[in-house]
Amino acid sequence: MAKIQPIGERVLIRQKKSEGKTASGIYLPDSAREKRNEGTIIAVGTYEDGRALPVKAGDHVIYGGYSSEEIEIDGEKCLFVDWKDVLAKVEEE
Repeated sequence: MAKIQPIGERVLIRQKKSEGKTASGIYLPDSAREKRNEGTIIAVGTYEDGRALPVKAGDHVIYGGYSSEEIEIDGEKCLFVDWKDVLAKVEEE
């Protein structure tokens, strides 16, 4: 994957792919899949003063907001999201 470093208070997120079939094995078309704003952080920018944002590459996050830039990196759909739009970090147990 290409090396990309977000500038400013932004994070680069690889979107989580929605499930393509139900638990019973029924395949779902793209239009019927639930859109979730979840993903894995690929790269992290910094605050204006140079301090690190409180997330790191590899963190699983939930994000919101309407202002994101979609790009494709090595065939994968990724998003630049403003730090203020990251709602939660998902901790696996």
